[in-house]
Amino acid sequence: MVTLNELKKEYKDFTLNVSLQLQPGVVCGLIGKNGAGKSTTIKSILGLIRPDGGKIEVLGKEPKNFTGKDKAQIGACLADSGFSRSLCIKDIISIMKSMYDDFDESDFRDKCKAQDLPLDKPLESFSTGMKAKLRVLTVLRPKVKLLVLDEPTAGLDVMARNDILDMLRAFMAEDEERSMLVSSHISSDLEGLCDEIYMIHDGSIVLHEDTDALLGKYAVLKLSKEDYGKIDRSYILRVKEQSYGYECLTDEKQFYMENYPSLTIENSSIDEIIMLMLGGKEPAA
Repeated sequence: MVTLNELKKEYKDFTLNVSLQLQPGVVCGLIGKNGAGKSTTIKSILGLIRPDGGKIEVLGKEPKNFTGKDKAQIGACLADSGFSRSLCIKDIISIMKSMYDDFDESDFRDKCKAQDLPLDKPLESFSTGMKAKLRVLTVLRPKVKLLVLDEPTAGLDVMARNDILDMLRAFMAEDEERSMLVSSHISSDLEGLCDEIYMIHDGSIVLHEDTDALLGKYAVLKLSKEDYGKIDRSYILRVKEQSYGYECLTDEKQFYMENYPSLTIENSSIDEIIMLMLGGKEPAA
């Protein structure tokens, strides 16, 4: 569905250089702090900005060669996109009908009703969560094969975030060949949604793993300075000094459980993996 091979984009104080691959039927999460390069990556995929190097292939083509038919197979939802505040959903229905031959008005109305989105009130009266739900609903069309979503749950409360994630899960379940690339700095949203995760930092991919592996193989070791000096550090990815000694990230939890049963070994969340990957240091040889 999507292949990025050493995609490069240079700005005055930032350089993006990423490679990633999204296969059919896969939900892929792109995580990282604000300013890491998530939005630049997504806008490059959609052809909204021109890369300075590397190769982009989406649905078998470079974005600059997309036809109208190609674009209709992509559902894109950007954090800074939206409709005029003076419009109401009835106006948006007319716009969608004129733009997309696969727009299902009846289904769209039903989904708006299910999310308590009024059809005849101007968008300026909508809450942030209501606007976010509407933004997502407008891209969930029958012919869409690839969803590309940039921070779809940013700034929302837990209930609104869960509603959006449920909508996305239901849409993906309708067609096993659909793929989705979703960026977020709220990593907990992606744990139950994504099949695999790419972590981006300062314009580069620093980690790529299946979500199950991240939550199953990775762990945090909490060690005294004495224990740290004794253990095999071959499978330690990052180290962070703490008052009690060291906090260590490993991707081989089972190795340390079997060989050092007395150590404190804790399952890691994606948030903890991010904090240690970005805030820790590589272990000394």
